[in-house]
Parts: sequence; structure tokens; C-alpha cells
Amino acid sequence: MALTSLMEYLDTHNVAYVVISHSPAFTAQGIAGLTHISGKELAKTVIVRLDGKLAMAVIPANFHVDLNLLRKGANAKSVTLATEEEFEGRFPQCETGAMPPFGNLFELDVFADESLEKDKEIAFNAGTHRELIRMAWDDFKKLAKPKVMRFAAGRSAEAA
Repeated sequence: MALTSLMEYLDTHNVAYVVISHSPAFTAQGIAGLTHISGKELAKTVIVRLDGKLAMAVIPANFHVDLNLLRKGANAKSVTLATEEEFEGRFPQCETGAMPPFGNLFELDVFADESLEKDKEIAFNAGTHRELIRMAWDDFKKLAKPKVMRFAAGRSAEAA
């Protein structure tokens, strides 16, 4: 999904957003540093397999997915991180690793860590390694319909 397609989708739903352009960055922490957005306010999309089916796990950039917590919260028997080969071609017009967290646009379930609800806004990759979208959390939640639960872990997970 190219940035223009994502913007059209948001415009169609009358959602206010800001596009933030930055020099190319390939890690969520690198993007957070370039854009001066806290790692807990920048969301990253991690592609996982739940019982063999691809899904999106959306967490703050400075966390990682606790696969056991996600498995339990999703009532799944198994969960693994998906390899790039497993989702290659699944996100047309998106650069690998820069997929926006709208699984509904790609026929994927979306799981969002509950810590993201602590901020009124969410920022995330907009399909490239050069642009972010920042929008209201409530608008994101209404459009993406994520299952919100606790599954983020990391050195600052408790402080978020």
C-alpha cells in the first residue's frame, strides 16, 4: 500500500492525520531517533503466525513481542514470528518491514499491545522507510479494529 493509497483510505473515513517524512531508516528505534518521537509512542508492526495464519502484532518501537503472552491472549495453540519469505508479496506497494498496521486492508487480524492506548496518538510506518503517519489512537482503533491485550515485553515494558 503506497502512501497515497493509505492517505486516500484515511481521507475516505474522514480521519485527521499528519504525514512525517524522514531520511531512510530501517529500524523502529532508528525512525524514532530521526523523527524525535519516543520509542513508546512509535508503533511497529510485527508479522506473526498464529496457528499457521499470518497476523499483525502492533507494539511500541522499544518493545518486542512476548510470543507466549500473545499466544495466550489470542487463544492460539502456536505462535511464531513470520519470516520475510512467508509474507513476501502479501503487502503490495509496501517496502518490506514498513507495512502500516491496518491488517483489515490485507485480510489479517490485528493485535495491539494495551500500552499503545496510553497515548492519544499513534505513529507508524506508512508503507515506506521514509514516511510515517501520526493519527489519533481512537481513529486507528475504529478503523483497524485491533484486539487489544498485553503482549509487549522489553526493558521498558513496565514503565510504559
